[in-house]
Amino acid sequence: MIAYEKFSLDNGLRVIVHEDQSTPLVAVNILYDVGSRDESPDMTGFAHLFEHLMFSGSENVKDFDDIIQRAGGDCNAFTNSDITNFYTILPTQNIETALYLESDRMMALKINQHSLDVQKKVVVEEFKENCVNTPYGDAWHLISRMAYKKHSYSWPTIGKTVEHIEFAELNDVQNFFKKHYSPSNAIMVLSGNISLAKAKVLSEKWFSDIPSGPPYLRKLSLEPKQEATQKVVTKANVPMDAVYICFHVAERKHKDYYATDLLSDIICNGKSSRFYQKFIKEKKMFSYIDAYITGSSDPGLLVIEGKLSEGVDTELAIEEIWNELEKIKAEPISNIELQKYKNKVESSLLFSESSILNKAFNLAYFESIGEIDLINNEVDIYANLTSEEIHRIANEILIPENANILVYEKQDA
Repeated sequence: MIAYEKFSLDNGLRVIVHEDQSTPLVAVNILYDVGSRDESPDMTGFAHLFEHLMFSGSENVKDFDDIIQRAGGDCNAFTNSDITNFYTILPTQNIETALYLESDRMMALKINQHSLDVQKKVVVEEFKENCVNTPYGDAWHLISRMAYKKHSYSWPTIGKTVEHIEFAELNDVQNFFKKHYSPSNAIMVLSGNISLAKAKVLSEKWFSDIPSGPPYLRKLSLEPKQEATQKVVTKANVPMDAVYICFHVAERKHKDYYATDLLSDIICNGKSSRFYQKFIKEKKMFSYIDAYITGSSDPGLLVIEGKLSEGVDTELAIEEIWNELEKIKAEPISNIELQKYKNKVESSLLFSESSILNKAFNLAYFESIGEIDLINNEVDIYANLTSEEIHRIANEILIPENANILVYEKQDA
């Protein structure tokens, strides 16, 4: 059981405290409720750009990383379609260093033409390296555009196109910051050797004078139900043919999320899973195969991803995948097989609780989706799933009219 306390400042900043006196460290996690889904379709990649800009200096701080390192700490950040998350872990006695830095960039991030130009170059190079010059690097551009016609998940976190970052204007970037990076759109978690009383004092000291910022009301287009199979075949400079089959699934806080998660594990998670045994060990059709869900805050995807063995026809591979999916749909899985995957999930969840940093992020994320108690309830939710629930979900989502198929074929030499 992870104990926590919550309070809010007058400017809207939500603060969550998890006290753990067994460690000399504290994790400071700040989650901004903004991801690529909050971008304009003609100005994408801004949330990811800000992951970089937030380290480029603020009114009183020139080098964020150097100060944290000199305080004996470590810091980093990540962005996805739903959130932008910044985290620091450092000795408890130096916690005010982290709070000072976070408050300074929340109140007065230095966004001038120079800092923007520097970070634009970094992000453009990252885009080119990961999405243009890497085999399968454009997979999520192709999948997102195919699977989402209305919702802003129709582009990946890094953005639709590199030009959106290359030609980003200073005024547009500054407005994006004002809209999203404010106390009223943020959640701070302090996890580790810190008391609630001290957390309240320090939160007030460092954050209470920051203006709350304008309220942000998210209004995203709902994705209509898919009615027919969609397929894209692309010839590319890749080492081997590849297949991605993606199915629309429920959002992260939906009750069906957990059955869908276990279903993806049953399809392919580990060397004893069905697809690994069938397609790698037995038929040797694939050199790599996996299944996973995106776990997004709005309805996401279950993805089956495979790299084919040399000489295997992509259409045959897709047909064989469908044959195995039909077997999963034909009858409920055994309780023995289901329990194996429940045990894996329970082990993973309990292991994650050993880290104050993991606890800090999980508390922030669950609070952001309005379900903070999930941090203590998820183990029981997984444990209580039945094979009948898995069977129902399989028959609802693993159907051709819900499938988005991406095929990579090697270019002729």
